[in-house]
Amino acid sequence: MLDSFASAAGYMVGNPMSFLLIIFSVAWGIMFGAVPGLTGIVGVALLIPFTFAFDPTEGMLLLGGVYVGSTFGGSISAILFNTPGSPEAACTSLDGYPMAKRGEAGKALGYALASSAVGGIFGTLVLMFAAPPLARLALQFGPAEYFALAILGITAIASIGGGSLIKGLIAGLLGLAVALIGLDPLTGVARFTFGNLMLLTGVSFIAAIIGIFALAEVLQRFADGPQESESMPQVSTKLPSMAEFLATKATLIRSSVIGTVIGALPGVGATTAAFISYSEAFRWSKHPELFGKGSPEGIVAPESGNNAAVGGSMIPLLALGIPGSATTAVMIGGLTIHGIVPGPMLMQNNSDLVYSVFIGMLLANVLMLIFGLRAARLFALVLKAPYQLVGPAIVVLCMTGVFALNNNVSDVAIMLVFGAVGFFLKCYGLPVASFIIGLVLGPIAEVSLRQGLILADYELMTMVARPIAGTLLAFAALSLVYGLWGQLRRPPSNRQTTAEPKTT
Repeated sequence: MLDSFASAAGYMVGNPMSFLLIIFSVAWGIMFGAVPGLTGIVGVALLIPFTFAFDPTEGMLLLGGVYVGSTFGGSISAILFNTPGSPEAACTSLDGYPMAKRGEAGKALGYALASSAVGGIFGTLVLMFAAPPLARLALQFGPAEYFALAILGITAIASIGGGSLIKGLIAGLLGLAVALIGLDPLTGVARFTFGNLMLLTGVSFIAAIIGIFALAEVLQRFADGPQESESMPQVSTKLPSMAEFLATKATLIRSSVIGTVIGALPGVGATTAAFISYSEAFRWSKHPELFGKGSPEGIVAPESGNNAAVGGSMIPLLALGIPGSATTAVMIGGLTIHGIVPGPMLMQNNSDLVYSVFIGMLLANVLMLIFGLRAARLFALVLKAPYQLVGPAIVVLCMTGVFALNNNVSDVAIMLVFGAVGFFLKCYGLPVASFIIGLVLGPIAEVSLRQGLILADYELMTMVARPIAGTLLAFAALSLVYGLWGQLRRPPSNRQTTAEPKTT
């Protein structure tokens, strides 16, 4: 291992082009992550043809840097405009935007940037030293384990509703119901489509979250009428002090571990890692009543979780040849066009390439700190404009990004519908977090449950008696009881909903 690492380091030092590619790719990734609809998947896909001009190592460094940069980039627009640039940044909006509205946008961006870098570096270090063991662990996950993992996140729905368990459950069930729209994944029967062909493929998650967050916020701002000040204070991105950052160390460590492990599970990805990290941070927080109002923990948890999942998702890709996320599935194309087959023999036959990717991802996370500060300042210039101009511009940008994702007008229609849904949730105080958790984790729980029951001959106890699945379900039950008990024993005045408060 040390010889391979030294050889890869020598390659990087002797090849200045590799550093230039990492610099470019991180900046490119942040830009694509920050623009709604132009996710890291699009950024990686657009650059794959250009990897023909480079050797395989340089090509992977180019694609890896985009992946790192885009995962953080989505948090910039999520915090400043309540418009997640990427699906994994949706959770960041829940606390990042409220913090920005009270004049602390710079601090929110600082928390997001610092926790993204720490989570990304943690995930990459785990990738370097523990890829084979974690890959073997990931292979132990079957339908029963995926179901238990989804339940662990879904159990947060009841407690994340703050003072109203009923509202939390209603919002969560609405999210679960929306997740059922489309063709049944096992039987192919159309569900809740009402004869509409564009719903056969289900609801586009990216279009839905952009509508719920961005469009709903614009509708809310205009419904409230002109305000005394329609622009936020000037933003000066500043990293949190060491004392402030250490105050979130428990959340940071827990979320980084969760993100790395979930990222290593084939097909799950950074979005699920962010939502489970957020739900667990809420559940174990000493001040859960602050979530949804600008809690630093509510920013640190999803950002460290989703960036740790970047390194984690590379584990099954490099060690097993199985994509750990949608982005790494696209990255397989960057390997195969050079005649390289990812899998168990890759680390043995192409160790220089693998360890160069490791070093490149570490450098990319460091560069993300530098470029993140600059990019946030550029985006923040928009905040100086009156909201009467910014609001319509956000709507146009969202519609353009959503359409460009699949060149499909139906995605724009879905975004508009969910803008109305988000506005409805805000008006009735229903927690957006519960709705999104149901929407994200519902399909995983449903498909995994049905597959697991089929494999267990419809014996539920046989299915959940598997060691990993049983442990996760037991932990979900205990954490649910703990969360509900902590919520009920708080004074009524502190039981506030995590739904975003109306702008006044």
